[in-house]
Amino acid sequence: MLGLIDHVGVAVDDLDAAIALYGGTLGMPLSHRETIEEQGVEAVLLDVGDCHVELLCPLAVDTTVGKFIDRRGPGLHHVAYRVDDIQAVLETLRERGVRLIDSEPRIGIRRSRVAFLHPRSTGGVLTEIVEPHGAVH
Repeated sequence: MLGLIDHVGVAVDDLDAAIALYGGTLGMPLSHRETIEEQGVEAVLLDVGDCHVELLCPLAVDTTVGKFIDRRGPGLHHVAYRVDDIQAVLETLRERGVRLIDSEPRIGIRRSRVAFLHPRSTGGVLTEIVEPHGAVH
């Protein structure tokens, strides 16, 4: 049901410093940068193999990522898995009793369709499922 790991999301409070670390020091090429107003973040994708590290910097302290950083500090935020048909995956997960944060997909980075699963249903890890933009089902 779940494909490749699409990306690992990291909450940061200083995007330029995080880009310097991941892009400069760790040598991950920056492949995309975008502000996602609906989610209250500026996001950056850095390539690592066929996957990405996604840096998430909150646009304000009262956003989801802003509150996360306030409670836990910067660090690992979520793991995202690529899927071919997000609607079908959400239905299967719902049938299997998984607690969904998003019962319907929303638009994520690079116009992908995304939905989050509650950490209480996924072993304490915030989990995102991602259907890349233009995926054919």
